[in-house]
Amino acid sequence: QVQLVESGGRLVQAGGSLRLSCAASGRIFGYYTMAWFRQAPGKEREVVATIDWSGGSTYYVDSVKGRFTISRDNAKNTVYLQMNSLKPEDTAVYYCRTGTYWGQGTQVTVSS
Repeated sequence: QVQLVESGGRLVQAGGSLRLSCAASGRIFGYYTMAWFRQAPGKEREVVATIDWSGGSTYYVDSVKGRFTISRDNAKNTVYLQMNSLKPEDTAVYYCRTGTYWGQGTQVTVSS
């Protein structure tokens, strides 16, 4: 069993920055690919970024390339999503995922 707890979401103005965190517990964290997803109202959940177990391979959806950075600290069992130059269209609930396990989500709201 794996538990994922996201934090860091809040209301921010367009152009601002946020760092989301996802703390994992209950299993060996370091061997698994981690991912951030988001779901905006009325839209399907989409993958935002992924990172492999070593941190050496990452993926970003086109809409966030150059603005978001995913990273992980295996010693702390935590994955991060640094979000810069935020836009109103980034407003969504952001979820952490590994394998079949999901966190509860954290709300990010970007005001124009």
